[in-house]
Amino acid sequence: MKPHITILMVTSIDGRLHPSRFTTSPDGTRRDWSGEYEKVHASLQADAWLVGRVTMAEMSKSGPHVPPGPWTVERPIHIADSDAPFAIALDASGKLHFQGAKLSGDHVIVLVGPAVPDSHLAELAADGVSYIVSAGTELDIPSLLDVLAREFGIENLVVEGGAKTNGAFLAANVVDELRVLVAPALDGAEQVQGIVDYRNGLAGVVRLQLKSAEVLGHGVVQLAYAVLPPDAVNP
Repeated sequence: MKPHITILMVTSIDGRLHPSRFTTSPDGTRRDWSGEYEKVHASLQADAWLVGRVTMAEMSKSGPHVPPGPWTVERPIHIADSDAPFAIALDASGKLHFQGAKLSGDHVIVLVGPAVPDSHLAELAADGVSYIVSAGTELDIPSLLDVLAREFGIENLVVEGGAKTNGAFLAANVVDELRVLVAPALDGAEQVQGIVDYRNGLAGVVRLQLKSAEVLGHGVVQLAYAVLPPDAVNP
């Protein structure tokens, strides 16, 4: 059991992530492209969105504030709030900190590794943040998704990067759909990360089948793909 999972990204034509480096276009600006992204995001009607540690750290903007010990914490799961929508973060090593239980009005859930200390879990709980501790040595994405579906009722999850998070989800064969919004822009810098990054690559791991191509506003093109395992029969 797992939620329906869509990876949603906006990118330059050369597959880069950061609009601050994109070339300009008479068709639109970074603000316009972001607006198109938000429209597509809303149309997916997801009850949760997920990002990796680096992306979430840019949003949470907080430092360590461990409550006084001793700590009694719940493992493997602490549910502070079970009402959607949810903002979910992957944080295997327990480096994320929060200023409260919500981001943009969405309740925070953190997926952490088994080695994260009780002190950090106590901090998350004190902030009203929910968490799930993975059972494996690394984050076991399929098992964590099962818990998110079973314990939080999440049926539709949007994964929004970064590149390593996208790669990890694709490699785990849990992604149903990939949506890429291509802005009329280029990055062009050398040795800059693209929208997907996974160890030695994903050749032989997944297949993409085009579902649709649509011209949106401000020169943005939306490409939607079904994500299939390499041995799957075409739907």
